[in-house]
Amino acid sequence: MTLPSAAEWDAAERRARVTTRAWQEGAAIARIRDTFAGLNPADVDAIGDAAAGLLGDATWIAALLAPLMRALADDPWFDPPLRVTRDALRTTVQLLDLPAGTLGATVYDGAALAAAPAHATLVASGRLLVARYHVAHGARLRRWQADPRPSDTAPLRPLPAQALQDGDVVRLDGRRHAHLLEGSGGEVVAVTFATHATAMVREYDRATGALLRTATADQDESRTRLLLTLLRTERRRDAGACFAAATRAPAYHLRWTAMREWLALDAPATLPRLRELARDDPHAEVRALAQATLPMVEDRLCRA
Repeated sequence: MTLPSAAEWDAAERRARVTTRAWQEGAAIARIRDTFAGLNPADVDAIGDAAAGLLGDATWIAALLAPLMRALADDPWFDPPLRVTRDALRTTVQLLDLPAGTLGATVYDGAALAAAPAHATLVASGRLLVARYHVAHGARLRRWQADPRPSDTAPLRPLPAQALQDGDVVRLDGRRHAHLLEGSGGEVVAVTFATHATAMVREYDRATGALLRTATADQDESRTRLLLTLLRTERRRDAGACFAAATRAPAYHLRWTAMREWLALDAPATLPRLRELARDDPHAEVRALAQATLPMVEDRLCRA
């Protein structure tokens, strides 16, 4: 096959735009959008219920992919409007990104999955993932229970493995579980819906279950944390309003990170907000940390 000329490539791009527009306006996409319409992106459990209902019926999957497959069969230069990632183990396609989450499909290489070495660490992603194992080929799902409140004293605990059958729909709640897929040598195909709302990502030692580290998967939160650290290291006491605003962020871990950075910068200015967190914060862990910190700060300021 020879490469297309510039004119042929332009014509292929025009055809692709027409096909993509029709696909995005089609009944299959409309059904997916309607499933999550009106749901609050922060209401993870309601989104999980909707995703489980959608993935429990496979009839729309073929209808969703058929127009793109026909276009590829008819036109070798058709470029589907999909983001694809690949590694040695899997190929993943992002099918649709919505405010509630992302619909995707993953094909696992059976031989690579069966031969994958045992992981030394396990990750609780912080996100809710609902997966339909459309083709399971005897794969097994391994899960571990994680304390939803990260703690050095709450190790990861193994749960019974689940043998997967074709069409099984499983909730993988990364707020409370870590999981791994083990293959038997056959290709595994999964259609998934992953929420955008996320708690902390946590990594555990597989052998002991001990918590190794935590991080946030939210880019905006990561950027805010970095900026707050920069303001603190630059001794920008005039930026108190920025710290105060961040202590009211929706993510509980960001609220406390902001308070900790603010305390290191200008402890006297934090006292009114620290007292509010100790008394009223909706998250028990933030209240407990604020309650433990408050008397130490008050005592240090009295001695100053």
